[in-house]
Amino acid sequence: QVQLVESGGGLVQAGGSLRLSCATSGRIFNINTMGWYRQAPGKQRELVADITSGGSTTYADSVKGRFTISRDNAKNTVYLQMNSLKPEDTAVYYCNLLRPAGDNYWGQGTQVTVSS
Repeated sequence: QVQLVESGGGLVQAGGSLRLSCATSGRIFNINTMGWYRQAPGKQRELVADITSGGSTTYADSVKGRFTISRDNAKNTVYLQMNSLKPEDTAVYYCNLLRPAGDNYWGQGTQVTVSS
């Protein structure tokens, strides 16, 4: 079974920072693509950032230059460093694991609220 446990969400003022963490239980974490998605009320879940097994990263235009995704394969953990947070970043953030076979696994979601 693949499990994803997220932490690091919370309430922060605009301009502040948070670091989200997602610890996974898979044996082959290092070959998985990992991603962070978010969903605001009334909106579709969207990709925030992802990172491939080779370290290539992709970011949504809205977070480029502010967010950084990284992974520590030794710890089976992926991170999302969020700087210069804006109220529009407020959403539930979900960790995603994509296995080579194509199946996806999701974390429970962690709330990020940015006050103005």
